[in-house]
Amino acid sequence: MRTTVHEPNIVENSDREATENTAEDTLDENDMPELPEYLRYPAPLLIVLSGPSGVGKDACVMHMKERGLPFYFVVTATTRPQRPGEVHGRDYFFIGKEEYDDLLARDEFLEHAQVYGNFYGVPKQQVREAWARGQDVLLRIDVQGAATIRKIASEGIFIFLAASSMEQLMHRLVMRKTETGADLERRMRTARKEMKRFPEFDYVVINEEDCLDEAVDKIMAIIQAEKCSVQPRHLQL
Repeated sequence: MRTTVHEPNIVENSDREATENTAEDTLDENDMPELPEYLRYPAPLLIVLSGPSGVGKDACVMHMKERGLPFYFVVTATTRPQRPGEVHGRDYFFIGKEEYDDLLARDEFLEHAQVYGNFYGVPKQQVREAWARGQDVLLRIDVQGAATIRKIASEGIFIFLAASSMEQLMHRLVMRKTETGADLERRMRTARKEMKRFPEFDYVVINEEDCLDEAVDKIMAIIQAEKCSVQPRHLQL
């Protein structure tokens, strides 16, 4: 008896694949999907760098400036008198009480406070102007101030700078030698409370001792990742 062997339907499958491939190859260029504009041209961001006293916020910002990173570093406005060596617009915006009250009445401060009889505030206008130039804005501020800004600009990037341990943070506060006795103890108590507030932030960067470059690199990595996000932040002041 002759046995008939049926070959697999290779020809038919090959023909179908060829047809599908041909159809794909002949797609009109106008039908090809494109990345949205917000991914090709990311909008400028608001980066809020915070953390307890002694953790190295000022050192991080200074190191960023030394490295020439293209941020606009927010300058605080104050009513206190200008001190020798200070430069208007670099160290502070020195303004009168009348101008300060006008900005406050028009809700033109991101955050404001009174310290030892002088008034301080972060003007919103300088942030708007930096965004209009396409610059990312970086603001260094204490933990309480960051909480205030979160209420106004919740779409900002909130980064908590931390020490590797509470012991390390206490050591840094002592070595700063800016407070002694009761003032130092009060600063330490405040720092302990502030360390517990890290869950209020989007990211935590540990600033290890003598590793400032690594801390700044981590901050930059966060910013670059945010610019590649498929869910961009929508900022408005």
